[in-house]
Amino acid sequence: MCGIVGYVGTRQAPDICLAGLRRLEYRGYDSAGICVVTDGGDLDLRKVVGKLDVMQESLDEQPLVGSVGIGHTRWATHGKPSVENSHPHLSTNGRIAVVHNGIIENYQELRAQLESEGFVFKSQTDTEVMAHLVEKYYDGDLREAARKAVLDLQGAFAFGIICADSPDEMIAVRRFSPLVVGIGEGENYIASDMGAIRAETDKVYVIGDDELCLITRDGIEITDLELNAIDREVYVIPWPADAAAKGEHPKFMHKEIFEQPDAIRACLAGRLSSADKPITFENINLTEDEIKSFKRVVFTACGTAYHAGVVGRFLMERVAKIPSDADLAAELQQRDPVVLDDTLCVIVSQSGETADTLEGLRAMKAKGSKIVGVINVVDSSIARESDGVAYIQAGPEIGVASTKAYSLQILTIELLALYFAEIRGTVSPEEAREIKECLLRLPEDAQTLLEREDDVLAVAKKHYDKSSALYLARGVNLPSAMEGALKLKEISYIHAEAYSAGEMKHGPIALVGPDMFVLSIAPEGPTYDEMIGNIMEIKARSGPMVAVAYDGDEKIEQTGVDPDADPSDIAGRPNDMIYVPKTHEYVSPITIAIPLQLLAYHMADLRGEHIDQPRNLAKTVTVK
Repeated sequence: MCGIVGYVGTRQAPDICLAGLRRLEYRGYDSAGICVVTDGGDLDLRKVVGKLDVMQESLDEQPLVGSVGIGHTRWATHGKPSVENSHPHLSTNGRIAVVHNGIIENYQELRAQLESEGFVFKSQTDTEVMAHLVEKYYDGDLREAARKAVLDLQGAFAFGIICADSPDEMIAVRRFSPLVVGIGEGENYIASDMGAIRAETDKVYVIGDDELCLITRDGIEITDLELNAIDREVYVIPWPADAAAKGEHPKFMHKEIFEQPDAIRACLAGRLSSADKPITFENINLTEDEIKSFKRVVFTACGTAYHAGVVGRFLMERVAKIPSDADLAAELQQRDPVVLDDTLCVIVSQSGETADTLEGLRAMKAKGSKIVGVINVVDSSIARESDGVAYIQAGPEIGVASTKAYSLQILTIELLALYFAEIRGTVSPEEAREIKECLLRLPEDAQTLLEREDDVLAVAKKHYDKSSALYLARGVNLPSAMEGALKLKEISYIHAEAYSAGEMKHGPIALVGPDMFVLSIAPEGPTYDEMIGNIMEIKARSGPMVAVAYDGDEKIEQTGVDPDADPSDIAGRPNDMIYVPKTHEYVSPITIAIPLQLLAYHMADLRGEHIDQPRNLAKTVTVK
């Protein structure tokens, strides 16, 4: 879950690397480092603990100079954050430098062997093994040394490698970790993510597993590990260079919340244009006969994407009438699921590189399941390994706490469920039209919600100092409670839990009191009356209440309020309200997501937290 950047050209590599690392800081910010090949034929290395501002200060005081270099921002997996454990790592002779994203699973055995051969380790990391292996095999040919070293490794990795004795080239290689090579004129780049180098180029090669790249100022050679040449098509990055900048917004998370109206339009485009026309999907690679034959759908994902999958489970059963499950990807493998004929597995991931989700994909595919990926990043690992893909069209998402990607994952899954339903004949034309009308109105509804930001801020000001929160919902919006609680804990560090409101009396109600605010998601619909009852129970126990309800609901603000209570008693106060536009029950998780994102954002901001870079978290979890 680290970020790597590299540059070979005529400009100063430290400037390119640092700018790229800033765009990758969401991948890790425990420590950072840059190494260059100097004009004198040596390596010059700078490593710091902390965020990239510390690196900037160090370079301002004592610049690095060189036109070939690699950089790294780290999220610790092996060894605590320290200068010693920061990347790049040097070989024993100090002539080879390596940056790495991933985990080398057999590093302990390799380390013991290398130490017995006289190689000296200076860190606790698995990455340092690679630096010493390359030195061991180096005999004037850096690519061949890297190739031999990779053959010794087990695990997931993406490497950038430079050598003082091969001063005009850089090597890159990957297995199960993302890596792209950027194409310039008289200069070339490597990066973990296209966004890191989009300001420099819009043309990249997306590197596949066990592919090796020799990169110079004048060219890029891609081979397999047997050095057979690979002819790779150039991928043109579809979004503009400034898409990964904050613009006028104070934080990336804030910007990405506000991008949702346009992102929703992009997701709908080409799939749904009219409530009177059928939904279309181009790249899922499923025939109508296959869709009619499915007897089970399994959604699998991690974190926020899993919550979108839980919505998908509900929609696929209710609309398409297919028995469905939602599994955390890490747990899917543990229970060794039974996969019968005619099973579809829907893989949900923003990055398309999440390690546990990839493992789940491979396990389900090996058992004979058809695979459709619901992802954001084009040509990612999940995209390549799936039978078909439904891209969510969110554009780059930099904030670690996912916002627009979550909303579009739900939207894409809803479109998919309705697409299946129309083919299978399990939804009436009247209900299909009603759902489509609400989906087409989503950009307008999202804009309305963003214009109510001050209302959400007012609620945040009342509760940001609370130590704990409980999010309650039922039915299709239970995942909304799960996601709202996750957002709050991710960026504000307020302890938050989500429960089905039907479970309140089975334990969680014991926690209710003045120091815990409770957020109840209660739009009008099948679960409304039950939610009203739960709100009354909480108010009776002096629990501060925030209620999410549809516009025009005049009842819920006073629900549970005791008119005879002392004014200082919470039971006598009206509920704090967050109103959302009225929509179809199945569409409501998307509209409800937006104010819950804003609530978490403003509570974290009021507490002075680092919203875009929450502690201990990284955007793309490429290790298990």
